[in-house]
Order: sequence, then C-alpha cells, then structure tokens
Amino acid sequence: MALITDGTLPLVEEPADTRTLTTPPRRRGRSGPRRIRRPRLLTVLTGIVLSVLALVMLVPMYIMIINAFKPQQEIIRNPLGFSLDTLTFEYLWAAITSERFNVVAAYGITLLFVVLVNLFGILLSAPVAYVIARGRSKWHLGLLLLFVSGMFIPGQVTLIPVVFVLRVLGLINTIPGFLLFETAATLPITIFLFAAYLRTVPRDIDEAAALDGAGRMRAFWLCIFPIMRPVVATIMVLNSISVWNDFVSPQIILGPSSGLYTVTTGVYSAVSQYSTSYTTVFPTLLLAIAPAVIFFIVMQRHIIGGLVAGATKG
Repeated sequence: MALITDGTLPLVEEPADTRTLTTPPRRRGRSGPRRIRRPRLLTVLTGIVLSVLALVMLVPMYIMIINAFKPQQEIIRNPLGFSLDTLTFEYLWAAITSERFNVVAAYGITLLFVVLVNLFGILLSAPVAYVIARGRSKWHLGLLLLFVSGMFIPGQVTLIPVVFVLRVLGLINTIPGFLLFETAATLPITIFLFAAYLRTVPRDIDEAAALDGAGRMRAFWLCIFPIMRPVVATIMVLNSISVWNDFVSPQIILGPSSGLYTVTTGVYSAVSQYSTSYTTVFPTLLLAIAPAVIFFIVMQRHIIGGLVAGATKG
C-alpha cells in the first residue's frame, strides 16, 4: 500500500454491513396466494344443518334396529330406548323362519334380478355411451340429451303404459318382462355416467388400437372398457340398490299370481296381515334392508371415486 507524503497511512473506509448488502430486494407481485377463511358463523351453521340431516336419516334406522329385538309391550312403552334385559333374538329368528316370508328365496330372486339387470344394462349402455362420447356432431349431443331426459321421468309414471306393452307382448307376470323394464329404467343414468367418463379417456388409445388393426367395438371392449372400472363399480352400486329397494315395479309387473316375491314384495305380503304386530314388522324390515345398507357402506368409496373420475379431465 502506498504511503502519503506526510508518512501516514491512508484512511481506509470500513465496508458497510455485509448483511445489508446481501439482503435481496423484496420482490413485488410474487406473494403467495392468500387463504380465504370462511366466517366462523357459516362453518357452525353448516355443521348444525348437516347434523340435523344426519339425525333425520339415522333416527328411523335406529328405531327399526332396536325395536327388532324387543317384545311388543316394550316397543309400545319405550320405542326409543332399550334395555339389555329385554333384548332377544326370538323375533328376528321367527322372521327368518317365517312361512309367509321366505327370506332365503326372496334374497335369491332379488339377487338374480340385481345381477341380470346390471349385466344387461352395462352391455347395452357402454357401446352407446362410447359412440356418444367419441362423436363430434350435434346429433351425438342430442342423443345424449334424449337419454338423459329419461332421468327426469318418474318410473311410476311409465308403469301403466309399460303394463299395456308387456301384456301385448305376452311378458306380463314374467321374469323377462320385469328384467326388460328394470334394464330400460337404468339406461339413462348409466349412459350419462359412462359418456362423462369416456370423454376423459384420451383418443390416443383408439388410434393405437386402430393401427393394430382393431375395429371400433373391439378396441372399446379390449382397450377402453378395462380402464372404466371406477365408473362401472359406481353404476353397479347405484343400480343394485335401486333394484333391491324397488317395490312398485315387481308388485305390478310380476304380481302375486306369478308366485315370485322380491325382498320388498315379500315384506309386504308378510306384514300386511299383521300390521299391528310390531314384533313381525320391525324384524322383517331389518332383514329386508340390512344387505342393501351393508353393501352401500362397503362400496361407498367406489361411488365417490367413480363420480369424481368422470368429473375431471384425465
């Protein structure tokens, strides 16, 4: 370092604080997204409404379950409470072994209807939904709207014309006639969900199958249908519960003269003559809805998964 003429060293200014030099400037316009907090009052009200709705749906089920194991006097005296001293399986076993309501036969017939309706409905709806989803013209959209419009027509409204048509065809009071009606009733919702899901499936799969020499239907059944398992499971659950719980259709189309009783019509025939005997009504109702409730609880995640899968672009 050079000396100054008077022999003294030059004054060297100390550098500023390095922390101030290394501090990066504040960026503008890069702040993170702000979280929108819902008002606490709205959250509380939402919880209250959901709780009330849950009670409205669960209280009748609670009454039916506990009263299925109580004697007549206890049901009348205290329908909402229960005591371990009065609980018994006697009335439930009597309902299972009842001659007026053959539980095993009713389960078997209803399960057969559930399987066949699901099978025929999926086989008919899947190709139709595939053509609609892959179509680009306004006619495909019009065809979809035509099927969807069937969702807004109550099934009970169509029963009278259906009875006349089945009578002309000679299918009234027969299993094929009932299966034909139930399958047709499941087509609107099935085609709607299938078409919504297929629109999220890339068209590259169709093109790759076409390059391998596969036709449209072969490409659909071999390449596209296997990846539709979420929405197929959803359709099977919804249709199964619908067929299991249906009362009006089998009561009118099959009729008592056919000798075939589903779960719901079997319950009606069992409790109609004993409407004041709660020890017959509650156990029989429990036997009727228990499989449907268990099936729904086990398969509910497939319902949500299938509906969400068709709501987003894949």
